Amino acid sequence: MTEQELFEHLDAWENIEIVAASMLHDPAQFNTLIQLALNDTRQKSWRAAYLVDKIHDERPELLQPYLPSLIGQLKTEKNASKRRHWLKLISMNVVPEEYSGFLFDYCIETFTSGSEAVAVRVHAMQILYNISELEPDLKPEVLQLIEQEMEFHPTAGIRSRGKKLATKLFRQIQKNNN
Repeated sequence: MTEQELFEHLDAWENIEIVAASMLHDPAQFNTLIQLALNDTRQKSWRAAYLVDKIHDERPELLQPYLPSLIGQLKTEKNASKRRHWLKLISMNVVPEEYSGFLFDYCIETFTSGSEAVAVRVHAMQILYNISELEPDLKPEVLQLIEQEMEFHPTAGIRSRGKKLATKLFRQIQKNNN
């Protein structure tokens, strides 16, 4: 299936499940989907990112070779729906070490931005926590950021995930200080 054919199939929501099932049985088509999701700028191309997310639920290993491309896409992605899906997918996978510096900075900016959608900010918060698991010296900074955002931008999503992550971070920091 070409990118154009795939885009036409994604134009109708009733096709999403059929296309997902087809891709699960033919992983070679997954590359076409990823390329469409990453490179297409048409309004409805975010549906390709949505489909990548759905396929990841069933076959997370298919995404692994494309993780660096997803991370790189964050630098220029204008579509908030795609950013939400990319951050969610990145938060559910191990971040390659060479990207942790960029991701940490990007996620701080995203998490503390009042103009970003709550879901995008929550996924950025999760990535900050995940990076702090790999770099324990960052835990106090991440805890402070989470507490600040829960105080000054207390949406339900930020409070819910923030409380869980802040509790974990606080316990980990206390344990390391003893």
